[in-house]
Amino acid sequence: MSAQFWKPRSLLRRQLLFGTIGLAAFLALVGIALDRAFEQTALESFRNRLSNYALTYAARTDFDVTDALVPPAITPDPRLDRPASGLYAQIVQRNGRWQSQSAVYGPQLPLPPLLDPNTETFSGPVTIRDSSGFGSAVYVYGRGFAWSEANKAPVLYTIYVMEDMRPFKTQMTTFRAALWSNLALAGLLLVLLQMMTLWWSLAPLKRVIVELDRVKEGMATKMSGAHPRELTPLTESINALIDSERRHLDRQRDVMSDLAHSLKTPLAVLRTQLDSHEPDADLRSELDTQLRRMNDIVGYQLGRARSTGHKLYAAPIAIESYAEEIVTGLEKIYAAKGVLCEFEIAPEARFHGEVGDLQELLGNLLENAFKWAKSRVLLTVAPRQVPGSRRAGLRIAVEDDGPGVPKAQVMEVLQRGVRGDERVQGHGIGLSIVQDILASYGGELEVSDSAEMGGARFEALLPPPN
Repeated sequence: MSAQFWKPRSLLRRQLLFGTIGLAAFLALVGIALDRAFEQTALESFRNRLSNYALTYAARTDFDVTDALVPPAITPDPRLDRPASGLYAQIVQRNGRWQSQSAVYGPQLPLPPLLDPNTETFSGPVTIRDSSGFGSAVYVYGRGFAWSEANKAPVLYTIYVMEDMRPFKTQMTTFRAALWSNLALAGLLLVLLQMMTLWWSLAPLKRVIVELDRVKEGMATKMSGAHPRELTPLTESINALIDSERRHLDRQRDVMSDLAHSLKTPLAVLRTQLDSHEPDADLRSELDTQLRRMNDIVGYQLGRARSTGHKLYAAPIAIESYAEEIVTGLEKIYAAKGVLCEFEIAPEARFHGEVGDLQELLGNLLENAFKWAKSRVLLTVAPRQVPGSRRAGLRIAVEDDGPGVPKAQVMEVLQRGVRGDERVQGHGIGLSIVQDILASYGGELEVSDSAEMGGARFEALLPPPN
């Protein structure tokens, strides 16, 4: 429990606790310093008052022709004429002393020593007692003087003035009570001000928590930018984390969609073969081919899920064999339409990248063409010359004799999950997969009308390899 008290989990309580301790220590030191300063000032004022009494006595004191003391007729303070008033004076000589009326019937004053001229002393507290034995503490001020007359030796005498220190103690008590009560009030006000300041300063953190709760509940997509500069790096990091997590989830979702879309064609080929009642030997051969392709697709998609790019310095891949394998399967799926695919593949054309990427590019472009074609599909593959590069890129174009794609719908068709015609079976993600693969290679996809066949033309443009 003690450790929990000294280490609160709340930032507000922690700062308030240690701030209050620091404030209390500071006010205590200030109070002690002010108390000592006032005490020294009051004591110095006390001394100066007694010194003034002594100087006034010296100005009013005289000596006769026999050097006998003639005390002053008027005292500097009425208390000196009132017995046991607490203010006493005496004049000390070698052969005796004189005392004020306040000391004649008051306490018994000590006989202090005779001081040299212009010598001062200030001491206390000194205890004096009255006739009943009751004691009181006084401060004592003494100063030496010398009275001289022509052709005569100087007369030495010392004036001592004593004052009860109870008024001084009362003054100090009153001051200390006012000092510490005011410091306590100031401390309370400062603690309240500190609480308000801390609450106001930590309010942005509470807003951050509220916004995080809104994000978790789906009421907001990210943190707002309306925060102090000190919290901007935090909110930007949180937004970056939210965006990263959202992209990760989207990527996983896309990978699963891509996997399902990629497996659709082999499964459709197998279903077509089963429905066509092919001989067992042909069916087994086709089953083996499509299973191997499905295994490659699964491995490829899992590889894409683990990686965000493609291998550098990949070996060049000849394209025709992969195109023939894909077209063979598609012609079986769309055998009822009687679609035929023609090749115009340049012998020197090579794909520099992953085999799975090439299969996905060709498979999705060709399947899209077979889906919309009336009877003909044309695949054209050729090197692509890029100014300033010593190596050639690659151009893959797929054309069909279908209805084509209106220019106003091109951007819509390329979006994930959007189909050009809802009446045509499909998932609307094939062209989106093509765009993702091309983007990873720095390529692009262009959609236009086919001048040769009258339908749509989808052209994948790949830059030269690194």
